[in-house]
This record gives sequence, structure tokens and C-alpha cells, in this order.
Amino acid sequence: MKLIFTLTITILLTTGCASMFSKTLYPISISSTPSEARITIIDKKGVKIYKGNTPATIKLKAGSGYFSQAEYQVRFEKAGYDTKIVPVVFKLDGWYWANILNGIGLLIVDPLTGAMFKLDTEFLNETLIQSKASLKKEELKIYTLAETPSEWKQHLVKIGN
Repeated sequence: MKLIFTLTITILLTTGCASMFSKTLYPISISSTPSEARITIIDKKGVKIYKGNTPATIKLKAGSGYFSQAEYQVRFEKAGYDTKIVPVVFKLDGWYWANILNGIGLLIVDPLTGAMFKLDTEFLNETLIQSKASLKKEELKIYTLAETPSEWKQHLVKIGN
């Protein structure tokens, strides 16, 4: 019994609570309407960490250095649709506060591993908006003078002879 108690105390004092009860990598499912949009995920340092198509499930790191939460931007692109950029935000994990009695977990383990942060959402489902350029198809039509509507004729300018 003493061994179990000693092991439990040792584990609690040498690890962080968030490290024990949370994760450092979080899966996020990304989808779009319409599907098959190109997605690019960029971290807060501007580094591309993923490129692919929707739907996709990617694991994102919770931390971005000592006491620094990860931040990402997901860029959605599809021909005929406006590009959309959506932030992915991590927030402080409630388990981190259980370290109040454990200085090692509070100041070292959880801040270094990123376990002190958790993903705010597990799903990202974005609807892309059709671009105005793709909605409007203009065509060039050339009229002879006989075909030109009479109300336009007053605006005509003679070119050449």
C-alpha cells in the first residue's frame, strides 16, 4: 500500500495535471460546402503545416513554445468561390489549474508540453461564397450600324475617315 501511495505522489509531483488528463495534439475535422475545397493550414509563425482538400481530419499541436498557445489559420480555396480564412484558437485547459499544488506541473511540464491548452472546437465546417466574378458572365457583342439601337446612336463617335 505504501508503494502505491509513494508512486501516486511521485507521479503527481513530477507531472502536470493537464499533461495527465489532457492532450498535446488535438484532432480537428475540417469540411466545406461545397466539398473538395483546397485547404492550407498556417501556424502563427507563418509556417505551412498542412495542405490538402476537404473533408480532412488533422491533428494540431496545442502549444507553440513555453507558455505559448498555438494559433492557426485555415485558408479555404475553390475555383469560382471567394477565399475564406478561419482562425483556429486554443484556450487554457481547466486541468492546468489543478497544478496549483504542483509547482513543477504549473511552471515546467504543462507549459513546455502545451498540455495547458485545449482546442476550442473539434469541427470546422465552412460555407464558401460563390465569387461575383464567376456569377457574372459578360460577353462582347459587336453591332453593325444598322443593328445599333437608336438610343445608343447619339453616343457614337466616328473613328477614321
